[in-house]
Amino acid sequence: MADKSIFKIAFILALFLCTTAAFSQSKKQQELEDRRQELRREIQQINSLLSKNKSQQKSQLTLIEDLNYKVSVRRNLIKVTNQQANLLTREINDNQHKISELREELEVLKENYAKMIVTSYKSKSEQSRVMFLLSSSDFQQAYKRVKYINQYAEYQKKQGESIKLKTAELQEVNKALLKQKADKQKLIAENKVAQVELEKELKEHQSLMESINKDLSKYAAQIKNRQAEADRIDREIERIIREAIASSNTKAGKKSTSKSSAVYAMTPEDKVLANSFVTSKGKLPWPVEKGVVKLRYGRQPSPIVKTIMIQSNGVRIATEKDAKVRAVFNGEVYRIIASKNGNPSVLIRHGNYFTAYSNLGKIYVKKGDKVRTKQEIGEVFTNPSNGQTILSFSVFNNSKTENPASWIYKM
Repeated sequence: MADKSIFKIAFILALFLCTTAAFSQSKKQQELEDRRQELRREIQQINSLLSKNKSQQKSQLTLIEDLNYKVSVRRNLIKVTNQQANLLTREINDNQHKISELREELEVLKENYAKMIVTSYKSKSEQSRVMFLLSSSDFQQAYKRVKYINQYAEYQKKQGESIKLKTAELQEVNKALLKQKADKQKLIAENKVAQVELEKELKEHQSLMESINKDLSKYAAQIKNRQAEADRIDREIERIIREAIASSNTKAGKKSTSKSSAVYAMTPEDKVLANSFVTSKGKLPWPVEKGVVKLRYGRQPSPIVKTIMIQSNGVRIATEKDAKVRAVFNGEVYRIIASKNGNPSVLIRHGNYFTAYSNLGKIYVKKGDKVRTKQEIGEVFTNPSNGQTILSFSVFNNSKTENPASWIYKM
């Protein structure tokens, strides 16, 4: 009995481990598929944005930036598709192994069932069940024989059901295997197409870089000028936020210290709003309905002149012409920031958090307005010289910048 219990426990454990492994693989496969579809949509958006701007005479710098981004996304797509195909290969191997095991089990079940039927037939031909019972020496033996006959019949029935279940399971695994093979072939075919597109883009990239390298100092100067303008806007936003913090502390009657000057003094209503903002981290909507992130947060080398470092306090999102800018969360318009050389920005306060929306062509709100999530606050400016529509978006915790990709859903 102890051996049987140990066998049952081992069987249940093995079944649990197999099920867990299958579930884990299925979950990973779904995650990869979701990521692959995101990258495909991103490429479609890039192509859509580029085709809409084809009529504009773009600078070499803009063209190479667009191409760099496209190549990066395409490479990611190929990488994710390969991971998905490799995972399918493992799943196919697992299912082929499972099919072999199921066939062996089914063969044994059928053999045992056939032997049982033959034994049963011979038993019936030698003597009837009635004679088998009548030949009992006493009532106790007759009762045991009736019980045996019923148990034997029940066992036959269970064996037949086991064969049915194993056959059905084998058919399902076969079906899954065929689908996996078809899915893998589809992924391989898609990756071949993606690889061809990547090779075209890399040739175009090489040609553009050869042209840029002939006059690298000119393009380096353009990149530095852009960075200087972005830095100037960032410094202005940071200055206004520091002023807001100082003003809040004065209103709250707090003495000015190095610690208080870095933290916004919140009212009870501000605390509720800030907590709600934090709770929504990673789930906030995009500040534009359609767009792709062309420049990510943080310090990074320029994709064109590697020796030049770019400091990005937020993200730059390429979008379509006349794109509406949306507040990512409930808040109050703290300031409309005018720019001498550039376009205006809108700064929205969410308790002790701030979101900044820069490079706007039109503004729909004014200082002091209460805004709600996804409310349109303006339009992104479209550069008439190159057709680019770029929104700069930043998130601040007090006066400290944070990565918008940690706050915005699937950025």
